Amino acid sequence: MKVLRHATLATAVVASVLTAGCASHSSGQSSAQSSGRTTGAIATAAHTESAHRATTPKVTKLLVVVEENHSLSQMKAGMPYTFGLAKKYGYATRYRAITHPSEPNYIAIASGKTYGIQDDADPSAHRLGGTSVFGQALARGRTAAAYLQSMPGKCATTPSGDYAVKHNPWAYFVKERRGCRAHDLPMTRFAPAVTAGSLPRVGMVIPDLQHDAHDGTLKKADTWFKSVMTKVFAGPDWTSGHLAVVLTADEDDRAHGNRVLTVVIHRSQQHHVVDTRLNHYSLTRLYEDVAHLPYLNGARTARSMSKAFGLPVG
Repeated sequence: MKVLRHATLATAVVASVLTAGCASHSSGQSSAQSSGRTTGAIATAAHTESAHRATTPKVTKLLVVVEENHSLSQMKAGMPYTFGLAKKYGYATRYRAITHPSEPNYIAIASGKTYGIQDDADPSAHRLGGTSVFGQALARGRTAAAYLQSMPGKCATTPSGDYAVKHNPWAYFVKERRGCRAHDLPMTRFAPAVTAGSLPRVGMVIPDLQHDAHDGTLKKADTWFKSVMTKVFAGPDWTSGHLAVVLTADEDDRAHGNRVLTVVIHRSQQHHVVDTRLNHYSLTRLYEDVAHLPYLNGARTARSMSKAFGLPVG
């Protein structure tokens, strides 16, 4: 794993120590004094890093936003606000979706496997008897919710206008239908939850076909995401430091190896570029790290996003 960051204070101290050591090699007394200063400086730097980690709030809530059908390079070029957040906070350069088309990727994020789905059929064609991270969270007393733009009612199981049920993974898990009907919500419920500081431990936000870059443009998707994050940044879940937001895409355009832009937005991230190989099962695992849940299916062996990004999960 290779992680690229700005140099830390400790790295700068070690570099200065090496230079000082070479210059004072001829003097035993100077070397001893330099060594004393070195030890103290390194200890101070280590203490500073440790104190920073100790004071960074734990991530106890995760909100995942999913865009559509564009690659890492396309999203970087076509979503300037989003990529600006990526550069300010953190993003992955080797994050890949699982397959094509859209639906199995959403199912993969929500459950750690695709259930062999190879199409975009409605829930009536794919009645999944397994467990999602949403149902898993509710069963263990955690909160969970999904917010879907243009969905006509709670847990809608058929497409309607710009609402695409194929992008609503919770609606496919038949044993969780009760939880879905209670917590799989139209986007109109999102802003009140942000304002009240009541976003869930396990959360997902899905734009409609006009704002996820499926039917609309990347520019339109970027503007929509900016409106979402403007609300989030003003809300108490963000200001407390306990909320992390991840934006990714379900898949690419089938021309770039399924590599998509994945942005991690949290105050612990500062200009953080990660080139660990990650995928949608890593995102399932991150949900479970944040909510302290057992790993589902492919999440058990997926590379850890929390470790790759150094996220202080709660």
